[in-house]
Amino acid sequence: MNRKVSVAPMMDCTDRHERFFLRLISKNTLLYTEMIVSEAINRGDKKKLLEFNINEKPVALQIGGSSPKLLAEATKAGEEFGYDEINLNLGCPSKKVEKNKFGACLMKEPNLVADCLSKMQSVTKLPVTIKTRIGYDNTEDYENLYNFITKLKNTGVQTFIIHARKAILGKFTPKQNLNIPPLNYDFVYRLKKDFPTEEIIINGGINSTNEAKTHLKKVDGVMIGRSAYHTPYILADIEREIFNNKDVPSRQEVIEQLLHYVRVEIEKGTRLNQIMRHTLGLFHGQTGSSYWKRYLSENMCVRDADVKKINHIMDKIKFNNIDNVVGQSA
Repeated sequence: MNRKVSVAPMMDCTDRHERFFLRLISKNTLLYTEMIVSEAINRGDKKKLLEFNINEKPVALQIGGSSPKLLAEATKAGEEFGYDEINLNLGCPSKKVEKNKFGACLMKEPNLVADCLSKMQSVTKLPVTIKTRIGYDNTEDYENLYNFITKLKNTGVQTFIIHARKAILGKFTPKQNLNIPPLNYDFVYRLKKDFPTEEIIINGGINSTNEAKTHLKKVDGVMIGRSAYHTPYILADIEREIFNNKDVPSRQEVIEQLLHYVRVEIEKGTRLNQIMRHTLGLFHGQTGSSYWKRYLSENMCVRDADVKKINHIMDKIKFNNIDNVVGQSA
């Protein structure tokens, strides 16, 4: 599986509709689910939580939790539903997550994390990976990070996704934790030098194809978060520049293909706004992009959106001369 470029798991963003939409733009990028709590998987509606469209693949399931038993059961369920990878969240800094003992606070308990990973790997043939931060609170020294990764590596885990910021637990909101702690890419680069046979993937503040290319000279992969959500057509540029795939659809073609999916989903009971909200940034930087956002916000991203309006959306795009020239990056 190619992890050279992936889209980060993002709460309230990378649901199955967003992943289907992004897959229309990029055939090679690895996509991740939102974090799903292991307890919810084991006690809830597995089909509702885990089912996805086969066209989304390759797609990885990110799980949150700290019980080796519950994580193993959730891992098994993920494999049964056809995911390509199981990822353990060790980086989420929210108070709610910390209260329930998963996410970034688990960096304080490397032995427990190692037990969780060992148990998860014992029940699946899929790769089990981790996503973590470079530190937490006042703990931000390379030696601590090195020891943490060493302990996890000894369980058999080979892929480490590192968000190059520390997490401030309890004081900052998740949003603040994405901006205030400074980025320290050098820590991630050093990990790659110290763990040459492991797969080290960098995450945090990567907003362009050129930035991704620069990182790829020093690590094995890049994970892109908010820029992929707010300006999704960046993935078209990545597809051309990094994966050397010239067969990339225009923005208009992406919408045309998405509308087939929309009609099928509406028949199943999905609301129009649940899908179209993910497309607000598709025409970012193009002539007419403000019209696109306004039209969606007023007509398709409201709860009681009129389904009949999707029949006219292509006319709206063409009439307002929204630029969708293939080859122009977001």
